[in-house]
Amino acid sequence: MHTATLHGAAPAHNRRDFLRATAATATLVALGAPARVALGAAPEHSLPALPYAMDALDPVLSADTLGYHHGKHHKAYVDNLNRLVTGTELAGLSLEQVIAATAGKAAQAAVFNNAAQVWNHNFYWQSLRPQGGGEPPAELRRHIEASFGSLAACKKELAAAALSQFGSGWAWLAADGDRLKVIKTGNAELPVTLGLKPLLAIDVWEHAYYLDYQNRRADYVNAVLDKLVNWEFALQKLG
Repeated sequence: MHTATLHGAAPAHNRRDFLRATAATATLVALGAPARVALGAAPEHSLPALPYAMDALDPVLSADTLGYHHGKHHKAYVDNLNRLVTGTELAGLSLEQVIAATAGKAAQAAVFNNAAQVWNHNFYWQSLRPQGGGEPPAELRRHIEASFGSLAACKKELAAAALSQFGSGWAWLAADGDRLKVIKTGNAELPVTLGLKPLLAIDVWEHAYYLDYQNRRADYVNAVLDKLVNWEFALQKLG
């Protein structure tokens, strides 16, 4: 079984965990982090546009869901982050640097949660695409079969992680060196603080699906895996 969990993980207290959190900066930069702005500059964290039209994921995810999820929830994390870092030593740092600087620090939990949620949502939108699902590219499929045995087994683990995450959180396909694994994280946690490279994300916060599916999380997760998951993006992130 490849599925792991980070739900309710304790703050980092030992040297290994500290190094993992610090190393998150390099990992995130490799995943496409923007350049750092000048120290002391006003916060420049912004809400990126969706990589497709608001109704492009319909009927799996409606334009109403994307409008509220992106325009209200995602935007609120961006606005909260900018408010929290203004006038602090974190002002002028990139999103990825803020995450690395605050991971595992109880006093900075609010900053970490908002910064990580901005990053997670940026990643989630790219993990989906219109007319997604289906067969992964051949190179990614080889990695999937080497790690899980089959594409069906990989999707089954992703669904199980998404459905078993108690409360709010995320299910991830991630790379751990040459192997792929499925993990789930609670609330705003993300794979990079574990030293893993995220490839795909499924948001299982209720705001991601409730307008379209109410309490039927399983229907949402299975529809995403069958019809929206962006295997090409996962291959790009695998490198």
